[in-house]
Amino acid sequence: MNASPTLNGDIPVGNWIDRWIPAVMRPYLRLMRLDRPIGTWLLLFPCWWSIALAGEGWPDWRLMILFAAGSVIMRGAGCTINDMADHKFDALVERTKGRPIPSGAVSVTQAGLFLVAQLLAGLVILTQLNAAAIWWGAASLALVFPYPLMKRITWWPQAWLGLTFNWGALLGWVAVTGQMAAAPLLLYAAGILWTLGYDTIYAHQDKDDDQLIGVKSTALRLGAHTGPALAGFYAGAVVLMAAAGMAAHLSWPFYLLLLLSAGQLAWQVRSLRMDDAADCLVKFKSNRLFGWGLLAAIIAGKVL
Repeated sequence: MNASPTLNGDIPVGNWIDRWIPAVMRPYLRLMRLDRPIGTWLLLFPCWWSIALAGEGWPDWRLMILFAAGSVIMRGAGCTINDMADHKFDALVERTKGRPIPSGAVSVTQAGLFLVAQLLAGLVILTQLNAAAIWWGAASLALVFPYPLMKRITWWPQAWLGLTFNWGALLGWVAVTGQMAAAPLLLYAAGILWTLGYDTIYAHQDKDDDQLIGVKSTALRLGAHTGPALAGFYAGAVVLMAAAGMAAHLSWPFYLLLLLSAGQLAWQVRSLRMDDAADCLVKFKSNRLFGWGLLAAIIAGKVL
């Protein structure tokens, strides 16, 4: 029997990467966070929601698979960009000092070459979509590259992450229909508020270190007011998701399942212990359940 993985900061050690991947490749897979897939799920769900929202009946499974592959690649590219920009800060934070670049397992130059390879792989996937979607996909890079700088210049880097991580809500719709509409714009706005909520929870893990090294976050900006702010973010997200469903003419099962899914968000707000880093991580990861719930709601609203 294999021992359970342990942690080196926020990096699992002794998991499938250590057991099955050649040593030379391990730092690069960890740079992509392949052993921590929650970020990929949070990037993927807005894409899947939008594909399901735009389709007639069941979603296009070819597009669902393409966007899943693209989310793995582009989440990895985003993590590489972030770690290249933040490696000096990461070396000062207990949770992140074991990451591939600050630990010395990968140089900044090697990471840059790996980034180029990931972006080329992402381009290959993007070119499988229609012409309009290719342009919308390329435009997302204007959000991806500046993101690591946001924590240096604004208390609201989580808002920029929301703009970036929910771009798939626009791209998925265009990949199905070839044009933009009100429904995906409402879904995009909803996703931004959702991200503001879950990434504020995530940021509470690092608030002490962030304060010491001088970087900003909504966790530090909101402080003791985090609970009411989270309630507002999540409530606004649910209202906008309902509006997106109305714009897409979804049937009544969508609204019932959306309401049930909103209970998951309410549980996060009600039970969050924001000074407990382990609890913050549990609540952050639990957003995968909400993602599945909303996807089920949209499909039900289309099919039933």
